[in-house]
Amino acid sequence: MATRITGILETPVYVDDLAKAYDFYHGFLGLERMIEGDRIHAYDVAAGQVLIVCLRGASDEDALINGQKVPGHSSYGPSHFAFKIEQDTLSDWTAKVQDAEVDIESRVTWPLGGQSIYFRDPFNNVVELATAGVWPNDPINK
Repeated sequence: MATRITGILETPVYVDDLAKAYDFYHGFLGLERMIEGDRIHAYDVAAGQVLIVCLRGASDEDALINGQKVPGHSSYGPSHFAFKIEQDTLSDWTAKVQDAEVDIESRVTWPLGGQSIYFRDPFNNVVELATAGVWPNDPINK
């Protein structure tokens, strides 16, 4: 049997305040929180896709889950990640971001026709909302 990566299961983002992060990721972006802990919150992005919001510094050391080691991990400074959106919702998302008085730092139309808007979460992480057509493996017309 050939081995093959079948997707990205989870993406971490590191924050300084989990309650403030909840206000942004749930309250503003509308993601449902599946797990709430003192080190991490996990949000349902789409089927089989998870955003893990980690309290900065709380996951630096190894952790035990059911007696098994999860290696420590961290990130300091702003990171970047992108959420996929439907093309016909881009203007609605743009209006929502602007109505919340969140600065849109950039808008990009990619060579393959996809479009992105970029803004920051309350912890200076760069959040991208992107349509199909950004990458060759996600064409606009499937």
